[in-house]
Amino acid sequence: MSDTITISENEHGIVRVFALNMPAEQARFLREPGAAAQVLGADDLDPANVDIFPLSDLDELGLAGYLTEGLGVPAEQIDNDRARLNALDGWVMIVRSRAFRGKSASLTPTGDVTLIASYSEEATDWSDTGPIPTESARIGSGPPPAPPRAERAKSRRIGTMGVVAVLIVIAIVILLVLML
Repeated sequence: MSDTITISENEHGIVRVFALNMPAEQARFLREPGAAAQVLGADDLDPANVDIFPLSDLDELGLAGYLTEGLGVPAEQIDNDRARLNALDGWVMIVRSRAFRGKSASLTPTGDVTLIASYSEEATDWSDTGPIPTESARIGSGPPPAPPRAERAKSRRIGTMGVVAVLIVIAIVILLVLML
């Protein structure tokens, strides 16, 4: 049995990489609802934030490339582990923090699930944003709203045109019937 892995409440931005030391059929089965949570000893996982796949699917990209390019883990975090990550074979399970739905959890993975590493996703730096320089982003730069009376008059005109068009079609149909 592996050590307990503690997930704090409202954790975000952590990517955990687990090696799956099991036959391909069993690893494939972990994609079924509830199966991944069961082998991790979790109550519930959001399957949209759990990836289970054979490393052979990554081709030249490798696991390190998948983590940096696909999941936004900074390359500096991966550099020390790159050789070890790319040397893995078989199946892996990637679990993002959002899989825990903001709840705390204590994971006790089964013996055939091994935590390889945990990484932080690269966060967006919002500290240096400042105002957007385009004119269209300025408050009140759009066209002024039409007055309510003008909108009602426009609606009446459209409605009247629709009624007139229907009456013309009816008149044409009546004329055609009478002429036959």
